[in-house]
Formats: sequence, structure tokens, C-alpha cells
Amino acid sequence: MDHPSTLNTHLATRLRDLRAENGLTLDGLAERTGVSRSMISLIERGESSPTAMVLDKLAAGLGVTLASLFAEKDSAGASPLAHRADQRVWRDPDSGYLRRNLSALGFPSPIELVEVVLPVGARVAYDTGHRASVVHQQIWMIEGDIDLTLGDDTYHLGTGDCLSMRLDRPTIFRNHSERPARYLVALAIDTRAGSAAQR
Repeated sequence: MDHPSTLNTHLATRLRDLRAENGLTLDGLAERTGVSRSMISLIERGESSPTAMVLDKLAAGLGVTLASLFAEKDSAGASPLAHRADQRVWRDPDSGYLRRNLSALGFPSPIELVEVVLPVGARVAYDTGHRASVVHQQIWMIEGDIDLTLGDDTYHLGTGDCLSMRLDRPTIFRNHSERPARYLVALAIDTRAGSAAQR
């Protein structure tokens, strides 16, 4: 797993760059995301280990996926191959869930793949209200069981199950089973939807 300080430094640079690309001040991003200006500033200085919920709010306001915050800026010269040793691994300090970015760093692609391990008893909630881009997501269970609540609907996913969803409502992942759950997340941004899309 990547050292937290290394990932915090990467997140700091990535967030500053994305905010600049969007022409947003700290106050502007805070207003758009509901994350305090002071918290954004701490993250951009590499002095905070943000939770998945905070990172998702920032990603939503910047029109990117949470996974893309751990990637590099797209580059025409980037390798299309992501060796396992080069894949970024991050642990949510709140829930302990582990996510591995599988896609090649910096290689331009409309699809992002992430492997997630959700510990026994873990609960991860994303309550992001507005999303600057429409994001489609599919969850494929590799092993274990989870309950996934999307708005008012709850789905039980067991090994081999696959759920297609659009990130347009609050989402909660829960592992009530007696073993860790491991699943693949496939993400794609719908660029046809325009910047006024709602999550």
C-alpha cells in the first residue's frame, strides 16, 4: 500500500491542478462542494488525510470521478499498461476500506477500473448532492457480500452479482457479512450530458 504521506502529496497536487483547470478559488470550490475552505486548504497543502466522503464531494464539484483524484493528468505519452506494483492503493481513514486504482496512470481512457476491499462491519456513505458531470458506475462482486443503498433503493450483492448505476443519488455501501467483501468498480463519465448535470 502507498504510504499515506506520499498519497497526501499526490492528492494535494492533483486537487490544486484540477481546481486551477476549473478556474475555481478555494472559496469557489468550497461553495460548490460543501467542503470547508480550511479543509480544502489543508488537503492542498498535504496536511490532511481526507476521508472518501470528502474526496467524493471534491471530485463531484470538479466534474471528475473519485478514482481520477488518484490518477495522473492525462498524457499522450503515458503507458497503457498498469503493472500491479504501480497501481495506487489508498485506505479510507474513516471506514478502513481499501481501494486500488487498476487503470494505467495518466493514460487517456473514458473508463476507470478500481478494486475495493470493504472490511467486515464497514459502512461507506457518499451523500454528494450535485455532480458537475454525469458518472455511470458498475459494481461487480468478486467475493463476499455487500448491501448497496442508492437513494431509496437497497440491493444485496453476492459473489458474481453486477449492479449498474448512475451516481445521481446518495449511495451507501455496507458489509454486514463475516468476511471482507472484494469488488470491482467500473466508472465512466458521460461527456454528452454537459456541465449542468445533477448527481
